[in-house]
Amino acid sequence: MSYPQPPWTIQGQGLFNLHLLEIERVRPFIPSEFQVISLFPGKTIGGIYIATYQAGSTLIYNELIVVSGLVAYANHIGVWISHIYVDHPDSVAGGRSIWGLPKELAQFDWDSNHPPRVKVRQGDRELCQLDCHWQTPRIPLPPLTAPVLSLVAGLPHQFQAVGTLNLQLVKATLTVPSSSPFAALQWEQSWLSFYSDRLSVTVAAPTPLLPR
Repeated sequence: MSYPQPPWTIQGQGLFNLHLLEIERVRPFIPSEFQVISLFPGKTIGGIYIATYQAGSTLIYNELIVVSGLVAYANHIGVWISHIYVDHPDSVAGGRSIWGLPKELAQFDWDSNHPPRVKVRQGDRELCQLDCHWQTPRIPLPPLTAPVLSLVAGLPHQFQAVGTLNLQLVKATLTVPSSSPFAALQWEQSWLSFYSDRLSVTVAAPTPLLPR
């Protein structure tokens, strides 16, 4: 299967739902090579990101990213993506081959008659639903960089996602059914939620990380 070579540019809108997760619960989802970083006693930061990428993107598709923790390897820090779902087969192939991300196909149902609301499912199995209830005014931000650590062909790598976005603080409700593959991370207590109606991000090729 063919897929675009990096970097990939993605433009569209997205929802960010941040959580403090119990390290003992995220540890099984993160390879032993990586240290889980504790922000508070026994807790790391994780979250759910759901986005739709539109015209101007390298590929046009929807995406659900599950960040199960903040991790470190050889003095490099980044987020760890334990689950990731898209609705474009080229994105699955490119994500797995280039960045070592465990992409799977899923279906995305956006409700255009409601403040941002989206349900993600694989066939009859619901993965999660994210509902927004109110939003603050937009806050334009300077360019941001998000480092991500992954395993490419079994070896630790890092890549950067660099982009611009407008953020709105939102009141959001995240529902993760017990049958969801990432339900064991426990998502009951949301920390902060944001919506961006205009984001543009470039995802670079990964670089290998040498052990200390």
